[in-house]
Amino acid sequence: MTKQLTFTATFISIIFIISGCSKGSSGGGDPTPPQTNPCATLSFKFAADVKPIMDATCAINSGCHATGSTNKGGALTDYNKIFVKRADIKSQIEAGLMPQTGSLTADQKNKIICWINSGAPNN
Repeated sequence: MTKQLTFTATFISIIFIISGCSKGSSGGGDPTPPQTNPCATLSFKFAADVKPIMDATCAINSGCHATGSTNKGGALTDYNKIFVKRADIKSQIEAGLMPQTGSLTADQKNKIICWINSGAPNN
């Protein structure tokens, strides 16, 4: 009889432990909120959003990536040149390495990165 009571008590304890560790809606689980994609609901355009930033901070006004530039990355003066270098541009911006002179605001970074993440359309 005591073996049966011990077995039953152990079995019930195991059920409580297992149910307490589940990730149900009644607490427990991962305390970190799910990651959201900040670009999911945003749509940026090359001509209206990205090109003005590139002109002001990378090409025309900074002179770093203007026509004839011999800097790594070369000239970033039009859609085709920017499109070809989009992966490098994204990684440099995310790493905080570009632009060398000045900095981009969080909004400017978001516009460029979201545009690249959406396939870098020529729109």
